[in-house]
Amino acid sequence: MEASLVTDYAAALHVLQNPEAFARDSRRWRALNEGRVPLDSPVLPMMMYRPNPMFSDGAEHLRLRQAVTESLAKIDTHRVTRHVERVASYLISQFSGRGKADLIGDYAQVLPLLVFNDLFGCPAEIGDRLVFGFSGIFDGIDAEKANEVLTESLNELVALKRAQPGEDVTSWLMQHPVRLTDEEMIHQLLLLIGAGTEPLSNLIANSLRVLLSDDKYADGPHSAGLLVEDAINDVLWNSTPIANYAAHYPLYDVDLNGSKLDAGDPVLISFAAANTDPSLSVSRQTLSKRAHLAWGAGPHACPAKDPALLISVLAIEKLLNGLPDIELAVPAESLLSRPGPFHRALSALPARFTPVRKEKSESTPYPMSSGRPAGNAPVQAHQGKAQKGSFWSGFLAWWKV
Repeated sequence: MEASLVTDYAAALHVLQNPEAFARDSRRWRALNEGRVPLDSPVLPMMMYRPNPMFSDGAEHLRLRQAVTESLAKIDTHRVTRHVERVASYLISQFSGRGKADLIGDYAQVLPLLVFNDLFGCPAEIGDRLVFGFSGIFDGIDAEKANEVLTESLNELVALKRAQPGEDVTSWLMQHPVRLTDEEMIHQLLLLIGAGTEPLSNLIANSLRVLLSDDKYADGPHSAGLLVEDAINDVLWNSTPIANYAAHYPLYDVDLNGSKLDAGDPVLISFAAANTDPSLSVSRQTLSKRAHLAWGAGPHACPAKDPALLISVLAIEKLLNGLPDIELAVPAESLLSRPGPFHRALSALPARFTPVRKEKSESTPYPMSSGRPAGNAPVQAHQGKAQKGSFWSGFLAWWKV
């Protein structure tokens, strides 16, 4: 696949803020329409058209984004805070007695999924499969089966909420005056849960890496909440969770900073490169919270920035306060990244700490609706993701005790 990658900050901002010249609807993708992009292309699932705000323009974009933003606005931050703390406590209890953990597979990758299950009103039997489905797609492990499970699960969730609405984002989307169809509901949920959990997982993990390895945070990240926010902002500048994305399609042939862009050819934004533009040296010196492009810009800017930041800060603080002597188990320079053209994600983040002695009640295994082994058996990063599917049931059982 051929595409232009925008690396200059001013040029990136120009593309992001000018829908009159650069559209997001990938049905304008000329090479795809002409059959020059194979249907099994690994980038196609991330770039193909879906009826949601990310891939729409004009009146349709306004309609779909209104449903999303107004539904997200109903989220109670106190509810989010309580649930993040509960989920974090549960996940930490799964590995705290071992004295070691992979902070990706055991924590950062799972926490957003469990939090979103609550926000979107997933019962255990559906939530288990959503965890499995999204984990499989992100990791590329049996992705075809994971996608099948994910689609079936979201269909079931939509049907359930049509019959039994609740106080959750799924129900609020359905009840919105724009009257989303079932197909549109599926694609809004795929966007919100999928695009919300993977970047959030990377943000938490990359921030933990910074806090545990960078000397400027070594004097007290475990006790100073401000340093956690500083580390997150550091990551949003220098290790933005989504490095290259936001595909646009010129509506006509244009010249962008001396480069000719043909109508219908994909133009991607390199958020990672734009954030390192030398022209931003003053902003970067102060790590301005407003100048970076990690959340995008213009009409398609991320609508869930505030809850994402809240979840990240709470998750990191809970881990650092619960395991005050935690440190990396390997040199920071030996950490490996997961391959992929779009994200900036670590493959693992091994850590060690003084084992926490558990009370007897904490180590008692609870039955899980998924039928897989229950209890506090450790979930290693190299094991199959199917085991992670039991986390939602396990968390619900743990919380009820």
